[in-house]
Amino acid sequence: MNFARPKIPRRTARRVGALLGAAALVTAATTLPTATAASAGSPGCGKQAAPSGDYTVTSGGITRTYRLHVPDNYQSSKAKRLILVYHGRGKTGAQTEAFSDLSKLDAIVAYPNGVIGDENKQAWQGAPYSADGVDDVQFTRDLLDQLESSYCVDTDAVYATGKSNGAGFTGILACQLADRIAAIAPVSGAFYIEGTHCAPSRPVPVLDIHGTGDTTIPYGGDGQRDLPDVQTWVRDWAVRDHCDPDPRTSQLGDDVLKFTYRGCKADVVHVAVTDGGHSWPGSDSTSGPGYVTQTFEAHELIGAFFKAHTL
Repeated sequence: MNFARPKIPRRTARRVGALLGAAALVTAATTLPTATAASAGSPGCGKQAAPSGDYTVTSGGITRTYRLHVPDNYQSSKAKRLILVYHGRGKTGAQTEAFSDLSKLDAIVAYPNGVIGDENKQAWQGAPYSADGVDDVQFTRDLLDQLESSYCVDTDAVYATGKSNGAGFTGILACQLADRIAAIAPVSGAFYIEGTHCAPSRPVPVLDIHGTGDTTIPYGGDGQRDLPDVQTWVRDWAVRDHCDPDPRTSQLGDDVLKFTYRGCKADVVHVAVTDGGHSWPGSDSTSGPGYVTQTFEAHELIGAFFKAHTL
């Protein structure tokens, strides 16, 4: 497939592409559910909530940390969406909040921090460099328990996204925690093949975003590092979600291709950024090496996709 570097002005693309792109992702999906009549409020509804800030939770005998964003319009009487955001290797939740703009979404957003693994870098379960013996899936359960008991969370609208190693971990969550995670949206995902069988308890909606010019986590995979081809990883989810085998391809701006699988029990969408680097689309901050598209804002596409799917 021929991917050519875009010629459009970045600012023009940002204004037009972000709006059209988010709308296109939602309207082109095949199995969008209607919102439930009443949100599934968590035990934290009605309680006085702590403000945005840095917090801890104990999991597996380890004191873990996370940054929490509580939107200004939060009300303890109204259940709110919750988005979990997992950083890349060697990064932090605070850094990811800064470049991702996910805290602009109308949701409670949690940015947990991984445990230090190889080379003294924080990482997540499922990667060859992650800390031995750390169960980040159980940590996610414990984090959700704490957040849902402290804030009014719509338990049918809990989502996971992240970048690189963190994005790869959202794939593990979709496999093992499908009863609590409504949908995932990995960006530049490092989907290491660790031999774990993926059998989610329900079809899970997936929005995957990856640059074709990513040299850190190559789009075409890296056999020496046990990294699959990105489109193969997406197709595997299309099989799990019982989609038709051939996706519909459409163009967003001059530098983005969108692959939408049809006939699915849960939507599977892949967004390929032409020549895109190991970066967060639409970001004005440093998010990783390589070309950063301004055709769309990743947080807007992710927010629209999440809003369209509940448990």
